[in-house]
Amino acid sequence: MITAAADGSALGNPGPAGWAWYVDDDRWAAGGWKHATNNQGELRAVLELFRATAHLDEELLVLCDSQYVINCITKWMQGWKRKGWRKADGKPVLNVELLKELDAELAGRRYRFEWVKGHVGHPMNEAADIRARSVAEAYRSGGAVPSGPGWSDAGGTRTAARAGATSSAADDIETGLAAASALDPTPAGPTDAVPQDDDALFTLDDAPDAWHQLTVELSTEEHDRLLQLARASGVSPEEYLRGLI
Repeated sequence: MITAAADGSALGNPGPAGWAWYVDDDRWAAGGWKHATNNQGELRAVLELFRATAHLDEELLVLCDSQYVINCITKWMQGWKRKGWRKADGKPVLNVELLKELDAELAGRRYRFEWVKGHVGHPMNEAADIRARSVAEAYRSGGAVPSGPGWSDAGGTRTAARAGATSSAADDIETGLAAASALDPTPAGPTDAVPQDDDALFTLDDAPDAWHQLTVELSTEEHDRLLQLARASGVSPEEYLRGLI
């Protein structure tokens, strides 16, 4: 059995949006849109997961924090299909194109869904969430969209994600993050963020608006801890780390 998490994120809902599925650090994919809803991101994450694993025979266990997605697929979709993709009140089903694509991908597949509560530290759910949100933030800022490696099997064959992204750059999502295992749980205040002595990590003799980029590798546990600390402080992981520096 293959166990994977799927998640979506929309800033503003609707707004810049992302989707992601995650199996492990070598097998994940993400993409998104300049403007979409959270439900569209959640549905697309599951759709792309099934597409990426279509060549495999194993049963697929999908961890999902969206009751909407689970109910669409396991309870409502076949009834909507019989009614011409209309609800009981005769109104058109929302997100019907994504649902039709999902219906086609699910045919003949062995799968089941498991609901997990979001944002409570579930490692795989958090891994999918941070990747989906990173895509949404990239669309909001105009930055490179992290698409991930897609599926890579034991023989080295890769199945690329059909991302809804305009950029195929597989930039590491951890870029700019420091090792979370070294974090102090209390972030520095704004006035502490600027080093004042000769031992400063960076020299600030450059132009005031100069930026420096720091790239490190984090384990799943370190990344999850960083995410939790940043959320507890009400800031992004990058902002949290800037305060520490």
